[in-house]
Amino acid sequence: MNLDLLIVNITNPVLLFFILGIIASLLKSDLEIPPSSFKFISIYLLFSIGFKGGQELAHSEINSTILFNLLLGIIVSSLIPLYTFFILKRKLDTWNAGAIASAYGSVSAVTFVSATSFLEVQKIHFDGYLVAVMAFMEFPAIIVGVLLMKRYDTDKSKQLSIGQTLKHSISNGSVLIIIGSLVIGYISNIQQAAEFKPFTTDIFKGFLAIFLLEMGITIAKRFSAFKKQGGFIIAFSLVIPAVNGSLVAFLSQFVIDDIGNRFIFSILAASASYIAVPAAMRLVAPKADPGLYIPMALGVTFPFNLTIGLPMYFLIINATV
Repeated sequence: MNLDLLIVNITNPVLLFFILGIIASLLKSDLEIPPSSFKFISIYLLFSIGFKGGQELAHSEINSTILFNLLLGIIVSSLIPLYTFFILKRKLDTWNAGAIASAYGSVSAVTFVSATSFLEVQKIHFDGYLVAVMAFMEFPAIIVGVLLMKRYDTDKSKQLSIGQTLKHSISNGSVLIIIGSLVIGYISNIQQAAEFKPFTTDIFKGFLAIFLLEMGITIAKRFSAFKKQGGFIIAFSLVIPAVNGSLVAFLSQFVIDDIGNRFIFSILAASASYIAVPAAMRLVAPKADPGLYIPMALGVTFPFNLTIGLPMYFLIINATV
């Protein structure tokens, strides 16, 4: 069963394009996605995720279950930076510890999409409103990370206020497009919104494959320099997501009944942001080194979750049904 799940996951065409990108970089191929095209694809993926989530939310009655899941997502996103910060601070300075903790408390939209594809292959249902949960998990970790930096950093002269931090977190492009698209999908006329389906659904996986192709190229280029940072950073990038995802996979049985929803929560807890958090940290934590937190999230945690994490969390959930 373990081997079957792993084979199903690694033979997913979307993941194979990710591997192709790594191979292309290792072979020093001139294959590349133009930066402007890559930016468009990134915006498209976030728009599509948010809009479809808003539509699903519109078809669901806002009830205590949905509100509970939103609250649960915010709690998980806030707790992860609290404990990872102090682990990181044993080896790193306050700014880098805070930035990395924020990245691992926040979420990866592309990992989320990969998890939904995994469930589709398994023919397992999950609720569409979890897109809203993902959107609301983007910024609490940033706020918590900055609060920890402000508390433990001695130089407070150039730090942004909590209000400024919140503004930059919510106005960050990736956060804004997800939340904005979600709201638009929620309030849109149902018949007119249905006309978007060919754009938001039918071609989605094709664009995701191209996005992951570029991700593979980028990761392979950055990873050689990242390895020089030492074993602690690499171990953290592997162990922490595995712990977060496995814990949520196990503990979710006590608060969530649906297997698909439990799985989505697990991957959200295990993923790390390499889009929203880096953009925010450039403003709120200029002393933090992006050469650490970006390769950690993108070069180690992201491929780990795609290849090993997804089937591992799924097995834990199935063992606790």
